[in-house]
Amino acid sequence: MSIEELANVEITSASKTPEPLSDAAGAIFVISHDDIDRAGATSVPDMLRLAPNLQVAQVASNSFAIASRGFNGTLTNKLLVMIDGRSVYTPLYGGVYWDMQDVMPGDVDRIEVISGPGATLWGANAVNGVVNIITKSSAETQGGVIELGGGNLERGAALRYGGRLGPELTYRLYARATDYSSLDQVGGAERQEGWHKPQGGFRLDWTPGDDVVTLQGNFYRGEEKAGALAHQNVSGDNVLARWQHRFDDGSNLQVQAYFDQASRFDANAEHTGFEIRTFDIDVQYSFQVGDWNDVVIGGGERASRYRITGNDALLFVPDRGTLYLTNGFIQDSISLGDSVTLVLGVKLEDDPYSGLAVLPSARLSWKVGDDTLLWAGVSRAVRSPTPYDTGIVLRLGTVDFLTGSKSFKAEKVTAYQIGYRGQPLPQLTLSVSAFFNDYDDLLSVEPTPVTILPLHFENLMRGHTYGIEAWATYQAADWWRISAGVNWLHQDLGFKPGAGQIVGQEFLGNDPDYQFSVRSSVSLGHGISFEAAVRGVGALPDPRVGSYVEADARISWQVTEFLDVSVEGTNLLHRRHQEFVTDGLMGLVQRSFFVSTRWKI
Repeated sequence: MSIEELANVEITSASKTPEPLSDAAGAIFVISHDDIDRAGATSVPDMLRLAPNLQVAQVASNSFAIASRGFNGTLTNKLLVMIDGRSVYTPLYGGVYWDMQDVMPGDVDRIEVISGPGATLWGANAVNGVVNIITKSSAETQGGVIELGGGNLERGAALRYGGRLGPELTYRLYARATDYSSLDQVGGAERQEGWHKPQGGFRLDWTPGDDVVTLQGNFYRGEEKAGALAHQNVSGDNVLARWQHRFDDGSNLQVQAYFDQASRFDANAEHTGFEIRTFDIDVQYSFQVGDWNDVVIGGGERASRYRITGNDALLFVPDRGTLYLTNGFIQDSISLGDSVTLVLGVKLEDDPYSGLAVLPSARLSWKVGDDTLLWAGVSRAVRSPTPYDTGIVLRLGTVDFLTGSKSFKAEKVTAYQIGYRGQPLPQLTLSVSAFFNDYDDLLSVEPTPVTILPLHFENLMRGHTYGIEAWATYQAADWWRISAGVNWLHQDLGFKPGAGQIVGQEFLGNDPDYQFSVRSSVSLGHGISFEAAVRGVGALPDPRVGSYVEADARISWQVTEFLDVSVEGTNLLHRRHQEFVTDGLMGLVQRSFFVSTRWKI
């Protein structure tokens, strides 16, 4: 992909309609298929490390903390993540179980990463960012591929085959199995937390005339060790159907529905864990009004039926139920002349715990020239309460130590952003954005009057964050491309009047003040390419984790038209380093190598 193609790659997450990246008013980074392929990323967290506007930290072999603009944790509840439009954000606890999400890297078309709120289009929990993983159509993945790889921490095998059932009907099938070793712990011990997970799936695409019909599904089963604790069994199945129709007047209709089942249970006598089944339907219609209005309207309904099995020390009240989420939205992109666009939108969302939420946004962009876009925006978003916030009961012996609260409200943010995106030189693309986020009703832990216990959740924290994000790509030569990114974050969070001040900001997340990355991609000729990357992350304040700088390198050789081989080294500067600590997980990320082959058949 050339620099010009990179600047104008078509995206859909910013407005729910296709538009070139160069015209999108927002802090958006696109991880392309080529980026993933050159880096040799094999898992979703590995792919997301390529986005400079995400903070990605490995906590354990099967656990990652991933966030945008702060509040990072193993279940970051202010980042909405989707795979082909299917939300993988768990409404039980808030956040994403990254070990339960997988896609074949070769099937990913692009990953759109939005910094900042996206609630007007995507709803609650799109507070600090949106990640949308978009896979290729089956028509783009024809033929067979066999992938084998192995190293000191990871082993994997995958088979994918795509074919054609008719002139307008294509399919692909895939099966993939991965196996991961434990990470070392502080002190050099191994926690015995290795895990493996096979996964399979399919995709059908039918393109008769002005219609596009997609049917796709995935299933997986996995077993994860957890040190001295009981092993965990994870499983999931999902199926998604989408119909898109383009009318003669240029308007477009999309109807999408999916079913997603996920479970995670300990392999102990109590069989503690959860199961959740989600049914979702979403309709959107985009059309023009005159020559200066591009409107998209839509709505949807989601029902999430859950069951949680606790034990004597940790339980939920109630332990089962159904969460209904209803929404409707409208967004209008208004052309104010040839170069200025005003985007106004609002979503109304009815949440099972906090009721009706109004999620408005306004963005203004000015296309100064063909290669320069200035933009500014203000928006409001919420993080919805979950059964964790309202129904958890944590006991010490027979004493209730910590409980949820039925009166827990949605956490709120009003976000202000400005930005620049352009191509100041023919060989250079650059994006710079600054933000100020004003938070209210953040989660706090409060004592019960007189008795102190049980502690319970309330909304008595507030504050603001601000920062700067920038990234650039420079085509130094036909055979050499350099990409770099940097971001800086300041947090000023505190208690509201009446708060018990028992635990503070550390309960909301653990974030570095800065991080940076530089990546060099070199084509050496004869099918050989070399990728090298350096990344640095500032110290985490509480629990304290030191800053670090690490480096990765990968060399790949396209031996023939049908065969690729590669060798990759990760975290080469140190034998071990720590990236995150939480909930007793203190994994040390180790230096590793990985050798892989890919046959096209």
